[in-house]
Amino acid sequence: MKIISFLLAILFLTSCQDGKKEYQNVEEENAIASTFDPLEAKKLMETHCYLCHSPLADENQGRIAPPMVAIKARYIDREGYNEAEFIENVKAFVANPTEEKALMYGAVKKHGLMPKQAFPEGSIEKIAAFMYDYQIEEPEWFKAHWESHGNENWTQSGKKLEEVEVVKTYADIGLDYALGTKKVLGKNLMEAIQQKGTMEALTFCNIQAIPLTDSMSTQFNATIKRVSDKNRNPNNKANAEELYYIAQFKKDLVDKKVIKPVALEKGDKIQFYYPIETNTMCLQCHGKQIKPEVQRQILKLYSKDLAVGYDENEVRGIWSISFKK
Repeated sequence: MKIISFLLAILFLTSCQDGKKEYQNVEEENAIASTFDPLEAKKLMETHCYLCHSPLADENQGRIAPPMVAIKARYIDREGYNEAEFIENVKAFVANPTEEKALMYGAVKKHGLMPKQAFPEGSIEKIAAFMYDYQIEEPEWFKAHWESHGNENWTQSGKKLEEVEVVKTYADIGLDYALGTKKVLGKNLMEAIQQKGTMEALTFCNIQAIPLTDSMSTQFNATIKRVSDKNRNPNNKANAEELYYIAQFKKDLVDKKVIKPVALEKGDKIQFYYPIETNTMCLQCHGKQIKPEVQRQILKLYSKDLAVGYDENEVRGIWSISFKK
């Protein structure tokens, strides 16, 4: 089956000042919390899953993967798995997605197989436990969709998570901007790939990626950039501070530490950084074995391209976002 990506990592420019730089230490303890925090698990799901599995996607247009509630319904409510079985099935599939392991045959046929990718250690277990124990957001169309496939009347299992007012930190705000922009770029990129393939993805990135990013900057009243130490577009070349955080994120990823966003206070502004990581689909244009016709097109569009030679689960670049406090 032709594999269509749920997500290609969407990749890739702020200040150089004289004198010594003082950078924030971003090392984190590599320990999974001993107690389960449903709010943390919910945020992990929204951060790492909703780009493709958004509950806000239209039923027939612009959807590149089933919503998370559909996965819950298929694995729990239909298969009858207990919590331990559910978590193990989700972990096994995410660790190495294959058609043989997939229970959602129709989704794989329609959208393609999920690309293999890395998640913070322990996060899949937390996300799966949250899905099992709690009710999760579902699209308005899901009940009718589920029942139209011959399933019983739909009532979602699990407890309702109490609404808690969360005061967002500057890191939370920056992450919202990064993920919001990533969703817009991802949706448009996926449509280009699904309709015309990898070559069309290159054309899209060459013509539309920066203008779309700029439009999101206007929407969020922020300066949003995607930068890299191995840039494809010269406009996406990282500066000294950005290079420092790229190196830090790379080290944390190798050390299997939970990577968290960085928010630096600089006067009346916040400078935000968060990594952009590769998955299997990214390697079509950024890997070590790129098809000759794709390589030729890359060099035609970017004569000084540096953005190749990656493996799965590597830091390809970072989101560099500046906004007012």
